[in-house]
Amino acid sequence: MSVLIIKNIDSEGPGTIEDYIKEKSIPYRIVNITREPVPDADGFDTLVIMGGPMSVNDDDDYLRREEDLVMRFIGNERKVLGICLGSQMIAKALGARVYKGPATEIGWYRIAASGAGMTDEMFSRLAVADTSELMVFHWHGETFDLPEGAVRLASNALYPNQAFKYGTGVYAFQFHIEVNREMVYDWMRHEPLDMGKLKTQTEEIYPSYSGRARAFYEGFFNK
Repeated sequence: MSVLIIKNIDSEGPGTIEDYIKEKSIPYRIVNITREPVPDADGFDTLVIMGGPMSVNDDDDYLRREEDLVMRFIGNERKVLGICLGSQMIAKALGARVYKGPATEIGWYRIAASGAGMTDEMFSRLAVADTSELMVFHWHGETFDLPEGAVRLASNALYPNQAFKYGTGVYAFQFHIEVNREMVYDWMRHEPLDMGKLKTQTEEIYPSYSGRARAFYEGFFNK
């Protein structure tokens, strides 16, 4: 296995994803697509696309290259994981509309796994015990329609498409499973949030959250 990780901005790196694949000695390469050429996709069997503040609808050449890369991996039935902007890129590549959401979600929010999410071998690893409720970390303001042929894995009242699966190995998450504590505090330091509340929530939620993320990585990267 070899993993290609696409960054859209320096500050939104792979976090615990990189920690995991390093620990497991899985070969990988990180490319900042805003300033580096896209490598030959044939050298990788798994694609991970990180987040960023831009919109997939922006008129930038690197976003089109990124969309083409997603379609090459999907067309060749390789695994793809999209986080936040990455999930929106997967949705757009599959022909779905991406647009501004009803409100921003910044911080820890609850989402509910669908029936399909609770029975999915990989996604169900993110659930808390045997409940369908997940507390996850968000930082986004856009959303998307569910692509044709995709299966909704999670939703909440504000954003009905919080996660989906396409085919057997393509996962798209609006939320950030890759964050560590330092990333949460660094990202949020300029947001209009109650930092005391955020720290309390993070210290309470994060140990379980990081364990559930790792459980997902165990399945996704090793299947």
